[in-house]
Amino acid sequence: MQVDALSLRRNVLVSHQGRICTVIHWNIWKSDRRSRVQMRLKDLLSGRIHEITAQGDDKYDVLESENIELEHSYREGEDEVFYTPAGEEYRCPAPAVEDQLKWKVERYKGLLIDGKLVAIELPPSVVATVVETSPFMKGSGQTGLKDAMLDNGIKVRVGMIVGVGDKVRIDSETLEYKERVS
Repeated sequence: MQVDALSLRRNVLVSHQGRICTVIHWNIWKSDRRSRVQMRLKDLLSGRIHEITAQGDDKYDVLESENIELEHSYREGEDEVFYTPAGEEYRCPAPAVEDQLKWKVERYKGLLIDGKLVAIELPPSVVATVVETSPFMKGSGQTGLKDAMLDNGIKVRVGMIVGVGDKVRIDSETLEYKERVS
């Protein structure tokens, strides 16, 4: 289905120059003569971001998609292999999912386009173990956040009471500390 640039919105899947992209930013820019649409499209397979200024009547192919539950199994060559709970196998290029696979979760949400796995999403929050942070000093009255390194190599800010070896819940989109998990 084709729609004009004025009808697109964030998180819509489109085909742009033969690539599968999602709209991550969309804004109308009005001038005296005509409206233009400023967009940022993220290529789901390569992760590259394209900035586009389109005319309001430019046409884009909107892609039909389906979401499924997946478990990561292993890497084979340039592909990551996933399985549904029913045992169906799906493969996805490793660069398209490498950032999400840093987080070890039980189930991912897979995005299928024309029956092909093109991307995975994390749950809203993820749990990881702190492997490096400054110690907490009792009675110091410290509040706020401090830097910490997680077991997957990602740096975040955590609560002052968090120590090495503690598990923490992190917002998967913003990497914001939510809570310490027992």
